Amino acid sequence: MRRRHLLALLVLGAAGSPWTWATAGANSPLMLANVYHPGVPLADYWVSEKYDGVRGYWDGKQLLTRGGERVNAPAWFTAGWPATPLDGELWAGRGQFTKAVSTVRQQIPIDAAWRGMRFMVFDLPAQGGPFTERIPVLNRLLATMAVPWVQPVAQSRVATHQALQVMLMKTVRLGGEGLMLHRGASLYRAQRNDDLLKVKTHEDAEARVIAHIPGKGKYAGLLGALLVEAPAAEGHPVRRFKLGTGFSDEQRRNPPTLGSWVTYRFRGLNDSGLPRFASFLRVREDMPS
Repeated sequence: MRRRHLLALLVLGAAGSPWTWATAGANSPLMLANVYHPGVPLADYWVSEKYDGVRGYWDGKQLLTRGGERVNAPAWFTAGWPATPLDGELWAGRGQFTKAVSTVRQQIPIDAAWRGMRFMVFDLPAQGGPFTERIPVLNRLLATMAVPWVQPVAQSRVATHQALQVMLMKTVRLGGEGLMLHRGASLYRAQRNDDLLKVKTHEDAEARVIAHIPGKGKYAGLLGALLVEAPAAEGHPVRRFKLGTGFSDEQRRNPPTLGSWVTYRFRGLNDSGLPRFASFLRVREDMPS
């Protein structure tokens, strides 16, 4: 069974206000992204690839998931890492999300699997100043570390929505998940806001599984649908709805456990705030039950 950790990291931000690593399972202490929409002033943002792995946070002493659980990486993987907190993605390569999750979940690390992992670092949570100024600090820090499997995420600029879509399509064709936009003037704030935006060919979000709905007809004796609960966000209250598509036969025989988190795809929201054409995508193993 997973253990929850109460983490007591307190870092002073640029404005002098405390940045607190909160209790695992509560509001995430990491910076979280909203969804990109046309009309965003792209000149204000840096753009990078969205790496499809497991969110990782190095607190200066140990490696943690987004939910605050310790990652049991081999000692050699984090040897020589700095006391400076690092925010990034534990990544096994394009199209290797399942491999990354399986590797990170192991209570006893498997060296051979970790040899294929990289920690793609995109921010320094404890570093003061705007993101544009944090980028060169991050690059210098990782260059000094000289650890091949710890790499800075490359940042660039894009001028127009059309150019952004061209970059997105190229990234997806090469097997990438999407893009991220990071406002250059933003400080590191442990909340979800428009300082960080994800750009994908479809919308997705997370919800907690609260019930299994039995199947009928060809799915008799199997899972018919998941009843899930999405947390309140962006002016919408907590929402409950069904996910009935997107499952493999194996997932219908052995559905995600109650209390676990899943990612679902959808096409916008209806007037009541519920996702349209929602379908199951995958289990979020990096989020605490």
